[in-house]
Amino acid sequence: MPLADAQDYPLWVNALIFLAAAVLVWMAGTRLAQYTDAIAGRTGMGRALAGMLLLGVITSLPEVANAITASVIGNPALAINNLLGSAAINILLLAVADAFIGRDAVTAVVAKPSTMMMATLSMIVLIAVAAAVTTGDIPVFGVGLWAVALCALSIGGFWAAAGYDRRARWMVKQKDVRADAAEEESLPYSLRGLVIRTVIAGGVIFVAGYMLSQTGDALAEQTGLGSGMVGFALIGISTSMPELSTIVAALRIRQYDMAFGQVLGTNFVNLSLILLADIAFDGGPVISELGRFETVSALLGAALTGIFLVGLLERRNPVVMRMGYDSAAVILLFVGGLVLLRAVG
Repeated sequence: MPLADAQDYPLWVNALIFLAAAVLVWMAGTRLAQYTDAIAGRTGMGRALAGMLLLGVITSLPEVANAITASVIGNPALAINNLLGSAAINILLLAVADAFIGRDAVTAVVAKPSTMMMATLSMIVLIAVAAAVTTGDIPVFGVGLWAVALCALSIGGFWAAAGYDRRARWMVKQKDVRADAAEEESLPYSLRGLVIRTVIAGGVIFVAGYMLSQTGDALAEQTGLGSGMVGFALIGISTSMPELSTIVAALRIRQYDMAFGQVLGTNFVNLSLILLADIAFDGGPVISELGRFETVSALLGAALTGIFLVGLLERRNPVVMRMGYDSAAVILLFVGGLVLLRAVG
């Protein structure tokens, strides 16, 4: 679909293309958690690290496609709000999956120090995004200084969290054995076959993400919702389909650390893409194109992550409506955040 064509299609055609792309993203993501779990088992890579490095990067491909194409067509707000929306929605998906699985509070059985480090550093990056939007950006060698700093902070946080299990001076005293009760699914593929299938799934996700960005920009214009809310909610939810499918799959096989690692790893990758959007946009630093909506979006993502961080530190197992209290709080805060975003947008 050429960049300029989506605006020429009727609303119902764009809606159908958007729905088809979302379905493709979902279908391609359904097997990724199983592939990653098998790869982690055969290579000796930890599940939390596998979720962060493999799932986190692969499931960010729709955001990569949207960040590039939305910025190229001159709509950086759509690109950045998709990144911030995905960061908040990915945390929400953990809470939804917690209710869907319905065994225990998911934070009661996560025991890796790296998971808590990831959550803490992710909050720092999101708060830095809010600070960047509030203060504005200045161009340096053709790109925004804040965009470069946020990319470096995201990559630095990703690297620091990835190796934290080896450096940590503490560990959970009594790890719940249910977190180790998972049985690796027997997949009839060699390691090479698993890698090939993972690459193919990633390619499908990237192409579908491109379709989402094109039709999403058109829907923003045709519905009158604006780039902010469409990027945050509509495209944010659709490009998070791989995360939802892989989160549910990881929790079903009781790889809880993998689920958290995938979500938080994806958020690091997504936030680093602000620099990519800045490079693709011709109108100056993308941060300078943003405002109160994006500030609230970033702070909402940080607050949602903070709620789960408290749950991870407490490691209790109170359940309400088939989910942990922290998951219920995340859902309520997200709904309240949407209301606030609608008011400021």
